[in-house]
Amino acid sequence: MSTTDMATIPHHRAFVAENQLAYVTAAMHAKWSSGYGPFGERAAALLREITGAAHVLLTTSATTALDLSTLLLDVGPGDEVIVPSYTFVSTASVWVQRGAVPVFVDCRPDTLNIDEERIEAAVTGRTRAIVVTHYAGVGCEMDRIAKIAERYGLALVEDNAHGLGGTYRDRPLGTFGRLAALSFHATKNVQCGEGGALMAAGDDLARRAEIIRDKGTNRRQFFRGEVDRYRWVDVGSNYMQAELLAAQLVAQLEAFGEIQRRRQEVWRAYHEGLAAWARDNGVARPVVPPECVHPAHIYYLLLPHAAGRTALIAHLAERGVQAVFHYFPLHASPAGEKYGRVAPGGCPVAESVAGRQVRLPLYPGLDDGELGRVLDAVTSFRVS
Repeated sequence: MSTTDMATIPHHRAFVAENQLAYVTAAMHAKWSSGYGPFGERAAALLREITGAAHVLLTTSATTALDLSTLLLDVGPGDEVIVPSYTFVSTASVWVQRGAVPVFVDCRPDTLNIDEERIEAAVTGRTRAIVVTHYAGVGCEMDRIAKIAERYGLALVEDNAHGLGGTYRDRPLGTFGRLAALSFHATKNVQCGEGGALMAAGDDLARRAEIIRDKGTNRRQFFRGEVDRYRWVDVGSNYMQAELLAAQLVAQLEAFGEIQRRRQEVWRAYHEGLAAWARDNGVARPVVPPECVHPAHIYYLLLPHAAGRTALIAHLAERGVQAVFHYFPLHASPAGEKYGRVAPGGCPVAESVAGRQVRLPLYPGLDDGELGRVLDAVTSFRVS
């Protein structure tokens, strides 16, 4: 069979857990289908088990979890928030909606995480928080970053959309900051189509998050019998996740071990199978520091130049393999230029990486035959 006769291997294919349909059916026929149902409670409990977090509140997305964080921290006009430039737009846009200025910091050339050596120079008297993204689920240098946040009295927020199951110095990602966001978008290791969660470090923070998540009311306290009626008591919006999505999430979380085992197998096969090819072609592979355990969320290659990236993606497409690039640096985006500012030193690494990165297919349903096809397709390419 020629490559033109083969089905294209997509960059991503969502995993469907064994119990997912049964749980969704149960949720559809249940008496309670909005937030606070049994599936939502079960999903939050499973996430607490996986992460060790004291408090987990389900949300409609990681974006809304981050948006909830802006309200919890009372960030507003005139404030500044330090964010990485090489990340998803929500990491910065939620703060802009409150009138704050995102200050863009460059990424490290190895892990592509925010460069901890450049954070302190970005701090001013208006800085309120440091937001980090654990790129590809590889932990940022949290010891150093936490010390900077403590030194200047800044809130530390983790965008952990990539990192469920990852650790830094044996501590789960998402448990270092006052707040952390998780994503269960269809492209994530654990998914329910659209969904997220907020992890909160303290009881007081979690209690207020519960109120803000529920339109600023104390309805949850009313359901628990703590107040005689529920009232509007704070700012807020509707960030609640419905039972239909929570049911899917429970099934996914119950299959977390199965999902992770196969993703790790695929990630290792790429890393080992492409080592010699990458060396011979001047291509960089992912770097995972020894203090980090990653959840095999992304496998990427960094070509020596942008032309090589374009050529490799085209080469793979001709062989039935869908490979894609990733973020455009936020500081150089139209909205980033309008609403934010760049930290001292600029973001040259982010600009370079953005033009050279290629992400390979990585999901549990990628079978050994497909994996072999991807490896053969990549290793048949020569960088010129």
